[in-house]
Amino acid sequence: MRVTHLGLLTSWGRHDPTAALVCVLCPMRGDSVALRRLLRPDPQGGSDVEQGSILPGEAARAGSTLPDSARAVVIGGGICGASALYHLAHEGWTDSLLIEKAELTSGSTWHAAGQVTHSVSSYALAEFRRYACELYASLEAESEVATSWHRSGSLRVAYHAEEVDWLRAQLGPAAYVGNAMEWVSPSRISELHPFYATDGMLGAVHTPDDGHVDPAGAANAMVRAARNLGAAVSRRNRVLGIRRRRDGSFDVDTERGAVRAEHVVNAAGCYAHRVARMVGLDVPIANVLHTYLLTEPVPAFGDLDRELPVVRDDYVSGYLRQEQQSGLIGIYEQTGAEAVWHDGDGPDWSLENPLFDADFDRVGLWLARAFERMPVLEPLGIKQVICGAISYPPDGEPLLGPSGVPNFWQMVGVQVGIADGPGLGRELARWMVHGTTGVSVRAYDARRFGYIDRSDVMSYGRVKGAEDHHYRHQTPLPGLERPAARPYRTTGLYERLHGKGAVFTQVYGWERPKWFPATAGLPQEDMVSFRHTGWFDTVAEECRAVRERVGILDATAFAKFDLIGPDAAAVLDHLTTNTVPTVGRIGLTYLLTPTGRVESELTVTRLAADHLYLVSAAAGEGKDREFFETHWPDGADAELVSRSMELGVLNVTGPEARRLLSRVTAADLGNEAFGWLRGKLINVAGVPDVRALRVGFTGELGWELHLPVEDLAIVYDALWEAGEPLGVADAGNHALDSLRMEKRYCTSRELTHDVNPDEAGLHRFVKTGKGGFVGREALLARRARADSGEEPYRWRLAYLAVEADHADVHAADGVYADGRAVGLVTSGAYGFHCRQSLAFAYLAPEHAEPGTALQVRVVGELCPARVLGEAVHDPANARLRA
Repeated sequence: MRVTHLGLLTSWGRHDPTAALVCVLCPMRGDSVALRRLLRPDPQGGSDVEQGSILPGEAARAGSTLPDSARAVVIGGGICGASALYHLAHEGWTDSLLIEKAELTSGSTWHAAGQVTHSVSSYALAEFRRYACELYASLEAESEVATSWHRSGSLRVAYHAEEVDWLRAQLGPAAYVGNAMEWVSPSRISELHPFYATDGMLGAVHTPDDGHVDPAGAANAMVRAARNLGAAVSRRNRVLGIRRRRDGSFDVDTERGAVRAEHVVNAAGCYAHRVARMVGLDVPIANVLHTYLLTEPVPAFGDLDRELPVVRDDYVSGYLRQEQQSGLIGIYEQTGAEAVWHDGDGPDWSLENPLFDADFDRVGLWLARAFERMPVLEPLGIKQVICGAISYPPDGEPLLGPSGVPNFWQMVGVQVGIADGPGLGRELARWMVHGTTGVSVRAYDARRFGYIDRSDVMSYGRVKGAEDHHYRHQTPLPGLERPAARPYRTTGLYERLHGKGAVFTQVYGWERPKWFPATAGLPQEDMVSFRHTGWFDTVAEECRAVRERVGILDATAFAKFDLIGPDAAAVLDHLTTNTVPTVGRIGLTYLLTPTGRVESELTVTRLAADHLYLVSAAAGEGKDREFFETHWPDGADAELVSRSMELGVLNVTGPEARRLLSRVTAADLGNEAFGWLRGKLINVAGVPDVRALRVGFTGELGWELHLPVEDLAIVYDALWEAGEPLGVADAGNHALDSLRMEKRYCTSRELTHDVNPDEAGLHRFVKTGKGGFVGREALLARRARADSGEEPYRWRLAYLAVEADHADVHAADGVYADGRAVGLVTSGAYGFHCRQSLAFAYLAPEHAEPGTALQVRVVGELCPARVLGEAVHDPANARLRA
């Protein structure tokens, strides 16, 4: 495909789709500051290092030489790099430096449409969008640089019941964070936007505080504000390489010399892969083309006394808005998305302001629908067409934070950088400066794709990034699986379970069964919805089998490590909150951030005095290892070895678990020899040295069997054959979620950087009297401030029973008291044994007491709920100890 830069345009009429098309210019707003900024020549040759200046021609306060050192070097001058620099400066790292190979915003930022909406489905994004709108509204005054913030409001429209459920679910996080949002009828849509056709619509969410900004102006304003605080920028200066010193700092080699940096931030946008490779990393992103266009002026717009709201419409697969007196239409086609620069390392370093020829065969269907919905645009010619590359991650979420190389940070794969760049930059700066974020960004952890082989990164990123583009305007139903590049990681059981009809999800690359059909046969299509679907009764049977007989679950998708050596116990004691178990025992412990918040949960089995076996959530493979490496005590004689790929896990659970397992092992499984929370090596079905752990996540008698992945099928087959007379059944992830909710077991969805152990109810696992551990002092200081009333805790984890039989409670559903938002759900499921919808939620402390009456908004409906004091299933743990 031919790349174009800045050219001329031939008009393309709505009724002449064969006319020539040439991509040109960015949409002009106001007096075209953004365009002039791109075209203005630089009298100084663009080689200066600038402090307190903004435009290319301004004189540098600090001269034209590169500084010898910087606390942090940010690579990339788009919205993400600008945000990182701005927030690092505001957090006190005013000696930071941004390096840009060309001019600021000359990558993807300059051609962005510049929109921000509060219509999102998570707490983190609701916070980010609130912050972005507030920042853009105030940034011009702080920096004295025009940003052209337009508070136009937005509408996100719905035609189908599933869209309604999704949009009404957004009311919860919006209300809790304080973002204005309302559900409106088609007649109200017509009042707000008289030019938009509403036939077939069921309604929309209206977010009046949404808007759009000049992307180049916003980025330059952040850079100016950062410079005013002392930060510096070097333009027209490409980074050539990054060398790591023995002391952990970096030499960043540039065309104008080397800079020593304590930290480096990769915010290089479409060049992120090339920069990451300088430190031996790969990032699985794709640069995918996005097309939007500007029509000729709309005569009817001249009579308006206010700006029309932006409309986001899945029928159009894109957005439509007023741009001065013209119409602007952006399309995210749902098939055939094109990834560019995927051969070799990525785009050529020489490119500036690159654009591409638009493919109207690919976007034509959606463009026709846009004219159908906004017929006032149909007779007009098209004045400008923008087709530029945007970075897409594999799963739609940006890659943020530590990379696996100490002090090398990532802020890449941010496909909606104008909307999310401010929030992501703020959290990255907090993470770098203070050791943790203010808002949990676990979903964006840059290390979450560590399972991808380096040889696959480019191809995997290309396929998944294009897929993400296709899903941008499809309703994100709970449990929706994206099939591209799957399966990627499978166990030896995959073919057997697939043959039984298992429907799979993906967990850190592993295929994990979600649910099984009632009868064996070919795999059946998954059924996803906000409401109960066809799998509901099937999962009920899986849960019944576990509660009444015995079930087998493939639980391989964990992070698994051996901590080995004379100082293994001392290392763990230094890093975690609980005491180290004695030999043969199992304990639960936590990693805390330096600020005393929850990092990870670890199950620890002490197999020998010098051998600890650690198990955590699958995503812990990268981040937990990095935590150990970062906080490893000096001189400790121990080693952390990953076993995640080597060991598979079978969970044998239910009242008949002992009888079943006894049929395939000679080991004594009685309570005297093998009690609850014990672990030992046993022989199972002829497989030696199986790590048998008497734990489980279902609330029933059971064992986790950790064994070589190549032997999983042998043990599974033996268990199945021995268990058929006992009524053994397969069970999947949906069943596990239901069972653990009845037992009041938390997951990583409850245990995040948003909370500390006190707020999460983990007091009994935190032994502050045992001596120092990471985060201890910060936790004690925070506890003291809460106890004195100086800084009360913001929230507490609560366990809820919810009167909602029509749908599961989902993460980010709002919790209300007397009509006021007081918290958000972290996870929920239907308890099939107790016949009750259950949920975890973080609530204002005064509403978290057992017995408190509340309401939970479930798919838009306020449902009665009450806070429970204990697990609804076996609160005394009698069944676990059986």
